[in-house]
Amino acid sequence: MKKVSVLFVLHFFVVLLLAATLTNQWVAPSLFASLNFLSLLFPYLIIIHIVFTTIWFFRAKKTAVIFLMSTIIFIQPIRRWINISAPPQENLSRNKSVKIITYNVKYGSKGWENVRRYIRSHDADVILVQEKDTNRNFREDLVKYPAAILKTKHKILNQQDLLKDTSKGSSFFADLEIKGETIRVVNVYLEPFRVTKSMIGMKDDDNNPSKEKHSILTLFCRLTETFKAHENQVKKIRTAVENSPYPIILAGDFNAVPNSWEYYNLGQNLNDAFLQSGCGSSTTFHDFKLPLRLDYIFTSKNIKAISYKIDYSVKLSDHYPVIAEFIIN
Repeated sequence: MKKVSVLFVLHFFVVLLLAATLTNQWVAPSLFASLNFLSLLFPYLIIIHIVFTTIWFFRAKKTAVIFLMSTIIFIQPIRRWINISAPPQENLSRNKSVKIITYNVKYGSKGWENVRRYIRSHDADVILVQEKDTNRNFREDLVKYPAAILKTKHKILNQQDLLKDTSKGSSFFADLEIKGETIRVVNVYLEPFRVTKSMIGMKDDDNNPSKEKHSILTLFCRLTETFKAHENQVKKIRTAVENSPYPIILAGDFNAVPNSWEYYNLGQNLNDAFLQSGCGSSTTFHDFKLPLRLDYIFTSKNIKAISYKIDYSVKLSDHYPVIAEFIIN
């Protein structure tokens, strides 16, 4: 009997872990939160898979082909992190498109005037902001809830808070009349992880004396609690989406990566604008120097993304702003 190599066992195990990330769309964190951890590891698992497959081409080409063919089932998950197959952007007149910006501004830590100047420079139809201290004073062009706001040029017909509990997350919807159509825009800011750099062995930028020390157990517990909080929040948000009589634009800081339970369930039956019109890396959170996509724009099927940009030139927060344009059919 031919002896199975250690490389084959390791490679097969990596493929199993990659396949397990696909089950996040069905297995909720309350049932098995550990599956959601694998979504965080997905980019690294894919890199290991590619390296191992390359090694097989020098050792056993038939085995290499088998592992290479297994990559087919991960093409779409890979595109959620790095998209190289987006169609070319369409050139349409400004009056036919709707421009959206979503931006986690980290409570203006780099200066509010710089943030305002940047956002105003894009002259967007709808601006969604997360991590913004708010009060509830009324303005016709503004919707405010704790930690999140919406500003628009268009008429606000209706609005509703979606997370009325004591969580640190915030989400609401606003029904807007945009160019003759009523669109439900949902601003999402799911429960933050409250993970510090020191918890993952990195050096903090500040001099906070109460830094939490690096601990795998502490990190695991913190993430598990957050995943379960997300599950409750996502269900409330999805109710507003599923009961909407209007097309949906759902965007914001999900505090979740692609292929996670949050990604699959918030985006259920909606289009990921990055897959439609984005190109290159999808990373939107840069503070930990890791590939983390946390910010998204999803839309109903009849709202087509014609351009999508993550502005890597702007570092006014620990997130990059996401700017997209759409055509409403």
